[in-house]
Amino acid sequence: MKADMHVHTVASDGLFTPENVAENAIKANLGLVVVTDHDTVFNTQKFNTVCEKSQLKTVSGIEISAYVGDVKIHTLGYGFNPENPDFQSFLNQLCQGSYVRTEEILKKLKCCGVPVTFEEASAERISDKTPIHAMHIARAGAKKGYSTDPVKFFMTYMMYGKPAFVNICRPSPEEAIEVINSAGGTAVIAHPGRIDLSKNDLYSLIVRLAGAGLGGIEAVYSAHTDIQTAYFREIAEKFGLLVTGGSDTHFQGGNRKVGSPEFHPSEELLKRLKIC
Repeated sequence: MKADMHVHTVASDGLFTPENVAENAIKANLGLVVVTDHDTVFNTQKFNTVCEKSQLKTVSGIEISAYVGDVKIHTLGYGFNPENPDFQSFLNQLCQGSYVRTEEILKKLKCCGVPVTFEEASAERISDKTPIHAMHIARAGAKKGYSTDPVKFFMTYMMYGKPAFVNICRPSPEEAIEVINSAGGTAVIAHPGRIDLSKNDLYSLIVRLAGAGLGGIEAVYSAHTDIQTAYFREIAEKFGLLVTGGSDTHFQGGNRKVGSPEFHPSEELLKRLKIC
């Protein structure tokens, strides 16, 4: 079975609808595809319905925007119960935290001479039940003519080291792991090759998180080299962690494509996720 376990939709910072994801999965001859929107499960039920009609297998998924200081340690969750009360409470905290963070970002943008209102950023969301993502702010800013496109706006003003970077109200990876596990899911460290740590510090982090209940590593990833993929597979085997894989596709026509790189889940992974 071919799989892509890391795809985003319009519920967070992607441009795909659930139907778009399914269409691309079918074109890529996938048997399993998982939507992992940032800090929300808004499209989970809709995607489940789409997959049933398309004869695709899926499980609940999320990518929690976890950080250690200013270092992004995004944490994927699979196969959890989205209706778990503690999980729902955690999602609400993430959503409320996004509002606080947005207000601070907007204050800094105003000081940069690029004012964007809360209402303009919020209007970029698919629903008022989802968090405000940095890309929503960037899209609003680009629409007002402050940049030629949202990505350039983000890189100019909002990424780490830029004048409107804000990183408050973010959970730690340990907190993300705990809430995923408590909801019956499996926690996986996302794209470890993109984590801004030295090799030794990254290794120590993985060891630490494995002790905190981490269940897997996204070793197969669109931006990983063959050497990185082999290295993270080796670490996964050493610590008894599952290997997952995903494209991290957000929209059509970019440098990422649903189903790439090719990933075949192990029997152990499929069993853990209760996929026949």
